[in-house]
Amino acid sequence: MAAEPAGAGGLRAPVPGRCGYFVERKKRFCRMIPAQGRRFCGEHGHQEEENDRKRIPCPLDPKHTVYEDQLQKHLKKCNSREKPKPAYFVKDINAGLKDATEILDEQQLPISSLSKEELEDLIKKLKKASNGIKPILKDQMLSHQALQEALNDPKNGESAFKHLKQQASILGNMEKLHLLGPGRCFIEFGAGRGKLSHWVDIALQDAENVHFLLVERATTRFKVDGKHRKRAYIFERLQVDIQHLCLNKVPILEKEKLPVVGIGKHLCGAATDLALRCLVESYSTQYDERNEEPSPKRFKNDKTDIAFNNSADERSGKNVSENWKPVAGIVIALCCHHRCQWKHYVGREFFRTVGLGPVEFNYFQRMTSWATCGMRETITEASTVDAKSKDQSNDTEEHDQVHNRIECSSDSLQGQLTVEERKQIGRLCKFLIDQGRIKYLQQRGYNAALQYYTDSSVSLENVLLTAVPSQSSVPQPTA
Repeated sequence: MAAEPAGAGGLRAPVPGRCGYFVERKKRFCRMIPAQGRRFCGEHGHQEEENDRKRIPCPLDPKHTVYEDQLQKHLKKCNSREKPKPAYFVKDINAGLKDATEILDEQQLPISSLSKEELEDLIKKLKKASNGIKPILKDQMLSHQALQEALNDPKNGESAFKHLKQQASILGNMEKLHLLGPGRCFIEFGAGRGKLSHWVDIALQDAENVHFLLVERATTRFKVDGKHRKRAYIFERLQVDIQHLCLNKVPILEKEKLPVVGIGKHLCGAATDLALRCLVESYSTQYDERNEEPSPKRFKNDKTDIAFNNSADERSGKNVSENWKPVAGIVIALCCHHRCQWKHYVGREFFRTVGLGPVEFNYFQRMTSWATCGMRETITEASTVDAKSKDQSNDTEEHDQVHNRIECSSDSLQGQLTVEERKQIGRLCKFLIDQGRIKYLQQRGYNAALQYYTDSSVSLENVLLTAVPSQSSVPQPTA
């Protein structure tokens, strides 16, 4: 966008062909394009001297205005109007509020308000609860051939390259768990532009009977959905909060008994807990109740019956028992632990077993930001990059660093702990919260694990949560 040229007295004039209204809040002229022969755009048309029509703030969203005599017409099409809820919207189905006996008041004291003795006692509780738990994760920094061409493309800038490396590793881990195959429905939580699903589709190479559901509560620009509209399978976007998503009422899952694979890249804070509950509790439990003896899904062109699960028989085509798991696997890159909430957290039972509760959780989730706030040199360097090259991929998934910086500054301890001590404690807090998620999945018949899926130089949030049905819960092949 061209800058407004300077006028007399140092004041800037509007860009030619743009609205002449000066937006005081933004300290610049409006950049909307007015109608031919007009000086102002439709939003600021009331500034026209010859225009006696009155504009009023929209009652649904006062951030924009509307002509008073067209108010009723506008209310029917305003983007801020309450839209009809889809069939799969079930309020708070994944919120986990039924067994949340202790719900903290939203207004919590910051860590900086703790005395030195209180902070030391809190850290002792953290270390005691972590005893016997190995905080060392395996390196599973893999790649996938589907992204090799993009990774080697010099046109991709540094930011795009980092995202591609993460996506390649996620696909590599999915392939290692045998989750990239036909006869599945891939559900991407916090989908954003849908790039992860896009690469999964490329990796599958037109496999049969594969569908994609992209869950995102916000309206997203620059989506990749358009690249998949003419394909034979479903590539559908569900604009709904994960908290209210009932997968059993999604038409494609009602129609076809396909096992689902839950995926996500940088699924923020409580969204991870909501997604886990959506898959493991809401979907699996209701599916089992609705289908006491579900029949296996079959390929149209196969002569043998194939039940889709994670065993080697799926790939070899051998017959297996009909009691297959509705959730074939979960692969989620974790993010923003400081935005977790006790009322949604799936590991509440684990916290209680180690003598912790909502008060400790509140402080621990804040302290998780310490794991990355020590990287001040990296953050400072990144902030000096020119805006034009800063966001070449137009992604917003590095928001975790911004949020972590905010938490770090708001919970400064005025030198009570060194940077290295804060980083170690922050990592331990993150690991403890993630351990609660692992225990939650294990109790529900899944082999769950945490691993580093990319280097910290690529992303400071570099832990991947994976889960597949355990062997005891996966049907064995029949003779």
